[in-house]
Amino acid sequence: MQHIRQGQGPPPTRAGGTHTSHGDQHARRRFARHFLEMVAAMVVGMLVLGAATQGILALAGVEFSASRHPELASLEMAFDMSAGMAVWMRLRGHGWASTLEMCGAMFAPMLLLFPLLWLDVVAPGSVVALEHVAMLPLMFLVMLRRRDEYGC
Repeated sequence: MQHIRQGQGPPPTRAGGTHTSHGDQHARRRFARHFLEMVAAMVVGMLVLGAATQGILALAGVEFSASRHPELASLEMAFDMSAGMAVWMRLRGHGWASTLEMCGAMFAPMLLLFPLLWLDVVAPGSVVALEHVAMLPLMFLVMLRRRDEYGC
């Protein structure tokens, strides 16, 4: 876009009419790398906070499983993953608005999954897995909404 602001007109295109510059490729790689970094931060949050939560609950004599208490397991998982991702995003310099949007993507699948669970359309043991499947495309959509911030 800078070339347009400077009055140089659009960049030349290749034979097929498309333009792929080194900068575009770099931006896409940054975008993909950032997505993978956030997934890794979510996994770390899930493992570290999940283990801590399970340990504290075990010491308190409280146990809940994904099949017996799918709502609690799902909420705990989303919280653990959001915490890890939020820490990473803040360390990378993202603002609170984009960080909270991304955390919202962790909890949004529950808006559909919980009613389906209560209507016996979704099995209790599959809620957490379906939550994970829905989170990744939602994260991608949130990132597309703020392309400039995420590198694309």
